[in-house]
Amino acid sequence: MLTLNFDDYRDKVLACWLGKNIGGTLGAPFEWKRQVNDVSFYTQDLGGEPLPNDDLDIQLLWLVALENHGVDIDAHTLAEYWCGFVTPHWSEYGTGKINMRSGLVPPLCGSWGNAFKHSCGAFIRSEIWACIAPARPDLATHYAREDAILDHGDGEGTYAEVFCAAMESAAFVVDNLRTVIDIGLSYIPENCGVAHAVRTAIACHEQEMDWQDARDEILRQHRGGSFMRGLDRTSPADREKGFAEGQHGYDVPSNIAILVYGLLYGGDDFDRMICTTVNMGEDTDCTGATAGSVYGILHGTAGIPQKWIDPIGRGIKTIAINTGDMQGRVPHTVDELTDRTARVAQQVLLRGQHSPVILSHTTPTDLQELKVEQLYSRDHGAALQASLTGPLFRFDWFEVFLDYGSDPIIRTGEPRTLRIDVRTRMHIQGNLNYRWHLPETWTVTPGPVGMVHVLPSRLGGGDSAVDFTFTAERIGTPTTRCILELTQDGRPDAMIVPVVFVAAAGNATA
Repeated sequence: MLTLNFDDYRDKVLACWLGKNIGGTLGAPFEWKRQVNDVSFYTQDLGGEPLPNDDLDIQLLWLVALENHGVDIDAHTLAEYWCGFVTPHWSEYGTGKINMRSGLVPPLCGSWGNAFKHSCGAFIRSEIWACIAPARPDLATHYAREDAILDHGDGEGTYAEVFCAAMESAAFVVDNLRTVIDIGLSYIPENCGVAHAVRTAIACHEQEMDWQDARDEILRQHRGGSFMRGLDRTSPADREKGFAEGQHGYDVPSNIAILVYGLLYGGDDFDRMICTTVNMGEDTDCTGATAGSVYGILHGTAGIPQKWIDPIGRGIKTIAINTGDMQGRVPHTVDELTDRTARVAQQVLLRGQHSPVILSHTTPTDLQELKVEQLYSRDHGAALQASLTGPLFRFDWFEVFLDYGSDPIIRTGEPRTLRIDVRTRMHIQGNLNYRWHLPETWTVTPGPVGMVHVLPSRLGGGDSAVDFTFTAERIGTPTTRCILELTQDGRPDAMIVPVVFVAAAGNATA
């Protein structure tokens, strides 16, 4: 068991939120400008307040959701909060919300028709999960996945948030930045765009490239298109280098690389780190804010010069959430946010009988005794990658995974196969009865009723997967909601699983 001193932990959380406000405020005036910047401090008169920033806003919403619903929260509950309180209608935020309101559940809502699923909207809200699961990157990344799939689905944006959450969680107990980055990489697929970009940033630093040359190398290898296809957002110098063109919406690999390089280049110098990150351009409020957070967790409040805090104070300004309907529940200062985060963290770390990490006011464990290898993921993101083809529904005794494959599309008269995996959560076996509730003109094979046998792995079983093939003679609406009902003889409850299909263009008829 690892014991973290509560006061030390709280100081790192406070530094995380201070760094978030500083970096977001510093970078905001240059957001999404593809250019080399030249900042050494804030460029505007702030009057003692930070600039509002969506990088922090949604994390405030997640804190309220955790307080309301408990620490077993999942993507389905987060989706309800998203529909009710997240206000933007643009980019990945808006696409995810439109899909949710059409009936698509996570991760389908983040994947389907989303040109921005490879963008930056998810990694910027990773800190809350790391701060409630310090020294538990396995748990922090679980939460981060539930969050990111809302608006990034199976995209690079999800890998980016998982990577950052793992880094930030490990940084509570590991003070070597390179090790922290390697731990983050272990939680995402080695062949994903984010992992490639991180390795580019590491290589640039190992080759002792100046930050301007490193920036150009990152953009040569990993850039997306100019923001919203606006060439005016790309400087003349970068246009001459051919940096104006790129895949629309493919933004997060280059920005994660800038974040990582800024941290490496800055080392223990906060000024050098935060200014370099912002000066490399792109999504500067996001990269600056997350770099400030990681640095804050690594170094605590003593590592952040007071000169960066004084101009913005300790308040929180919101812009992207509907605070009016939240009945005053949103934290107003970083200190309040820190205290409330810490209370949730104590609940998270006490879950289960044998928690590997606890917070205590007693003498902490000597971190030199920490077995750092235990913080790494063993599968390099394989389970994460496999989980992004469909939603997971958890019940008390079983869980059901719907594997849609590449999309939720169905076409009139064409067979459409969906794989259903039923898994036991309590190491028990069972025969589950299934019944499909479908539109009258739909058929399903192997039939609308039947049974699936579920065995735990310790009894020689594994996932109990059944392929169901649907044929729709007529599709009456753009999205069709079906119901899979699962019951077990001798038990009172029924497990109700919503299954949603989207009609291909021109296939829905009134």
